[in-house]
Amino acid sequence: MALALLAAPATNVVGSVAAIGYGLAAIGPAIGIGLIFSAYINSTARQPESAGLTRTYLFLGFVLVEALALFGIAFGFVWSGQ
Repeated sequence: MALALLAAPATNVVGSVAAIGYGLAAIGPAIGIGLIFSAYINSTARQPESAGLTRTYLFLGFVLVEALALFGIAFGFVWSGQ
């Protein structure tokens, strides 16, 4: 019985590996966004009068990190050939 299982032919993987790649690549931007917002909350809690000044950097950092996530999903579709 064990020999029959070892001698079984290999099956092909069906599906898009790009989806798995994007799922793994989305972890980085998620961590980055969490760090950006936690830094903003810490700076606002320490010095509330600077909230308006640091909000600009909050949105700038958020946009740049989110752009990397969107590039990841776009490249996944481009390289998968769809």
